[in-house]
Amino acid sequence: MSDKNDVKIKIENLSLSFGGVKALIDVSLEIRNNEILAIIGPNGAGKTCLLNCISGFYKPQKGEIYFEGRRITRIRPDKAARLGLARTFQNIELFTGLSTLDNIMAARHVLMKQNFLSSALYFGWAHEEEIAHRRTVEDIIDFLEIEPIRKKIVGMLPYGMRKRVELGRALAIEPKVLLLDEPMAGMNLEEKEDIARFIIDIFEGQGETYPQSPVLRDGVNCIVLVEHDMGVVMDIADRIVVLDFGRKIAEGTPAEIRTNPEVIAAYLGEEKH
Repeated sequence: MSDKNDVKIKIENLSLSFGGVKALIDVSLEIRNNEILAIIGPNGAGKTCLLNCISGFYKPQKGEIYFEGRRITRIRPDKAARLGLARTFQNIELFTGLSTLDNIMAARHVLMKQNFLSSALYFGWAHEEEIAHRRTVEDIIDFLEIEPIRKKIVGMLPYGMRKRVELGRALAIEPKVLLLDEPMAGMNLEEKEDIARFIIDIFEGQGETYPQSPVLRDGVNCIVLVEHDMGVVMDIADRIVVLDFGRKIAEGTPAEIRTNPEVIAAYLGEEKH
């Protein structure tokens, strides 16, 4: 059993339905500090639905979600972001008409403290605050190695680059928990290796390489990863939760999951279909 002080998010008996379709059925799990937790399972297992419940995009009919001991069940997505829950999406959600820089900068609005009047007049504190935010955005751009596309319109970028921009936008809110929904979907091997490296570097932190950007300096020590590439999952995850038809069927280390007969049966069933 984990110490309750290590638990970042606690999910208790979560159930979610759409009409007669049961997407999640009595799912309970803990998401802990200092770990990369992977959530895996066949298509339609409920993985994205679980992330959507945590981040406020879906409202479960039953069960509770607690973040740092605070009940957040059915929280609004904007409030979840302000608390420090950031996520990327399976289908990229960016402002396609804006540049890379503007997309990442737009995410910083949840951290901005100045009111509309001071921002409109653009002097004093508002000016200083924008400079600080821009410094962090430039650090994120440097970290993700997207400097060549910083002023390019996102809608014109290759798929793999847009995935990086979305990761940068999630980092821009300086999250306490980073929820990644299939960040490597549709990528080639080289692109997957890059994203895996970024995830590990985000988790570990970059220390004095980025001294003025806390999210990069200190890292994000709680990452939840939904991913189909089992090679990546086994390489970088500390712990794995397996869903199948909306139920949690297994939980453990990569070594334990690799040899779990229920997990093997679930994936064999997917291959037969």
